[in-house]
Amino acid sequence: MKRLLVIVCLYLFTLLPLGAVAANAPAQQLVIDTTTKLLALIESEREQITARPVYIYELVEGTIFPHFDFERMGRLVLGKHWRKASKTQREQFVKEFSFLLVRTYATAMMDYSGQEVIYLPFREGKKKDEVVVRTEIDQKGGFPIPIDYNLHLKEGAWKVYNVKIDAVSLVLNYRTTFSGEIRKLKGIDGLIAQLQKRNQDARDGQ
Repeated sequence: MKRLLVIVCLYLFTLLPLGAVAANAPAQQLVIDTTTKLLALIESEREQITARPVYIYELVEGTIFPHFDFERMGRLVLGKHWRKASKTQREQFVKEFSFLLVRTYATAMMDYSGQEVIYLPFREGKKKDEVVVRTEIDQKGGFPIPIDYNLHLKEGAWKVYNVKIDAVSLVLNYRTTFSGEIRKLKGIDGLIAQLQKRNQDARDGQ
């Protein structure tokens, strides 16, 4: 899952110009610039990343993830628990969930080997301000991996709020995991505390 997430996030920025955003030259340029910038940063900062592995979190967090709608993802991931959560709990969860994705992606990205992508026709989402970008990632010696990106317009910018890998929804996958953790830890505060600890351990290089 981690290795696939790397492909998802990286190829997101080469796919966004297709379909609804193709006519938007500034958005298209932003996508190209973002992809180029991140890959160039990782390559140029390889020595520093090797010396201080957590540095890659900063590169990923600052370059890629501003294009994700973590609040909407958090709302979808928590489901009924989001409605019961206080404003503070929601903010804390979104903060920790965001960094969970940052570190998962950053860790897997170190193994990225330049898989080839196949572009499929995009389709409009359920609402007029949503699109679904469909792709397949070529795997040498195996079947291609289908990946769908759900995006919506938020304050005039396209944001990712869900990804499906081989028909498995990232949001639904985390919803199932976190729902079990909330029951086990007796509440959303327990889940937040667990995420905080794991994220802090990652920041400390443990």
